[in-house]
Amino acid sequence: MPSGNWLPTGLLTGTAVLALAGCSSLAGRESAATAVAEHFQRSHLRPQAACHDLAPATREELELDAESACPDALRDLGLPVARRVTGVDVYGRQARVVLDRDTLFLASVDGDWKITAAGCTPPDTAERPYDCLLKGG
Repeated sequence: MPSGNWLPTGLLTGTAVLALAGCSSLAGRESAATAVAEHFQRSHLRPQAACHDLAPATREELELDAESACPDALRDLGLPVARRVTGVDVYGRQARVVLDRDTLFLASVDGDWKITAAGCTPPDTAERPYDCLLKGG
């Protein structure tokens, strides 16, 4: 017969396993978002590849605003070229990847991270949003 301490110990063990699984999942999502951000940054000389990293609404808004196809519009936008990631925040299906010369926002679209905004500079006060060169609706 189990002792009276079995239930709390089992709950604590189960809670610890769930907590570790949650951390692992978060780390995996952070890594995946970072990989897309780094690919997007490396693709500046190959805009077609960078266009593949964009969320559908972002790509559509870019093409509408520029009145040209994504590769040409992205090339003409003049986004900053960053070299390294300095921070990553993931909140559910949204992520922010901070680079040395840019901040990118991403969303999970059909299980893949896609860029929703790029060329973003932080606000001067907490009440203001980021100012982004590229953003989607």
